[in-house]
Amino acid sequence: MSQQGEKPAAHEDDWWRKLYDETAPDTGPSSAPDSLDDRFDSVSDTVSEAVEPESEREPEPLPEVRPDPRTAWDPYREQAPPSEEPERKPEPEREPEPVPVATQAAVPGPRNTVFPAPWEAPAGPPGPRTFAVPKPPEPEPPPAPLTPPATAADPVALHELPPDWAASDAPADGGGARPLVDHLGDRPPTYEAEPAALPAATSENLDALVPDTVLDGARYGTYTLRAASVRGDSARFRGEPRRDALLTARFGAAESALVLVAVAGGVRGGEGAHLAAADACRWIGGAVARSHARLSEDIRAGRRADLKSGLHRLTDRTYGKLRARAAELGLEPGEYTTSLRCLLLSADPDCRTRVFFGVGSGGLFRLRDGLWQDLEPVIPEESASGVSEAGPDGDRLTMDLQITTPPSPYSDGPAPPPAELFRFRASVARPGDTLLLCSNGFAEPMRDEPEFPDELAERWGPPGPPGLPAFLADTQLRIKGYADDRTCAAVWEA
Repeated sequence: MSQQGEKPAAHEDDWWRKLYDETAPDTGPSSAPDSLDDRFDSVSDTVSEAVEPESEREPEPLPEVRPDPRTAWDPYREQAPPSEEPERKPEPEREPEPVPVATQAAVPGPRNTVFPAPWEAPAGPPGPRTFAVPKPPEPEPPPAPLTPPATAADPVALHELPPDWAASDAPADGGGARPLVDHLGDRPPTYEAEPAALPAATSENLDALVPDTVLDGARYGTYTLRAASVRGDSARFRGEPRRDALLTARFGAAESALVLVAVAGGVRGGEGAHLAAADACRWIGGAVARSHARLSEDIRAGRRADLKSGLHRLTDRTYGKLRARAAELGLEPGEYTTSLRCLLLSADPDCRTRVFFGVGSGGLFRLRDGLWQDLEPVIPEESASGVSEAGPDGDRLTMDLQITTPPSPYSDGPAPPPAELFRFRASVARPGDTLLLCSNGFAEPMRDEPEFPDELAERWGPPGPPGLPAFLADTQLRIKGYADDRTCAAVWEA
């Protein structure tokens, strides 16, 4: 049955059988055109003449012409759309008629003709081909600007300071707010305000180098601590090391914790003055650390007598080590020594007892109600026979001039040789007080230049303690004639 549904005539089957009969002899090469289309036309003409009806016979439709099966594998042959094929009616069955044998010209060519497979390129010179070129993507229109809802706030405004803050903090030149190192008096000091030369270093003294500036702070209980140590203008200019030393340490935890602030100032002109100051802070720190539990308990319980004798003993042992160290270095005791002043502060918010002790020059001041009080008055030489005198608000100032002290409750070893004048004070802080402990380089302008304490009272009064950068700038407030190292620790009481 054909693709259109009718049954082929008998002579058609016979024609295809004779055409592809393998027993038919090969006709060999021919001078006639030998293309695929020529062969198909020749066969079609021969079949048409053989089945042509005579004039007296009623014409019959031509037999169905089937396409050459070899052309079905041609991937580049154009195929007519199904809609263009003529509609054929089924032909009634009739007797088969004889079909003449095709001539040699109509016989297909040799069997060894090679036709390209569907996956192979056609033979012959390649012709022009047409490919579908993708269209370039059209440029997308720019996105429309997003308009925030009327109720949404400007995101930039969320990061802007309020007008009053911006006006109060921003300087007149439009730059960022920055603490400045100012000076008092009609003109600034001779030396520059910033470091110039570094101390000389070798491969053997790297451990002995100290930085130009040390800054620290903390907050415990009801107080806020600020501490700083700065190389003096003279030492910065000459490339000398900072002779002052500063130690801030906490021992213990929670309410029983104890905070120690130690300030030491080496003697001027001593070659190892900065080393002696560092040794004194380290050794007194170690002694307090070993006895911090008992010291913390005595401070919270208010045992002043035990504190005085115990701290005196610890201080003597520290100076005994300094003398031994001087002997090791082949120096006189006075060449390897330092002043030492310390504060002990309890972390218990219910304890407002502040303990001061130390030896040598320096200062202890208190800012109360806008006025500075010198808690370490100058003691005349004739008062050496006494061992104590009253201070402001009933506080006791204890001295010891070469007097052997009783055994300390915080030490189990023998007492070292008596040290220099020992000072001790235990006082109760009030809300709003500011307690200042400092080395001699800071204490001298506090006592001799009224402008200096007045300016600090203005800066360190209400509303509270400054930040670390501002506090560092305050400690460097310069006055002509005062170029020594400055070390101080201030405690603000809430």
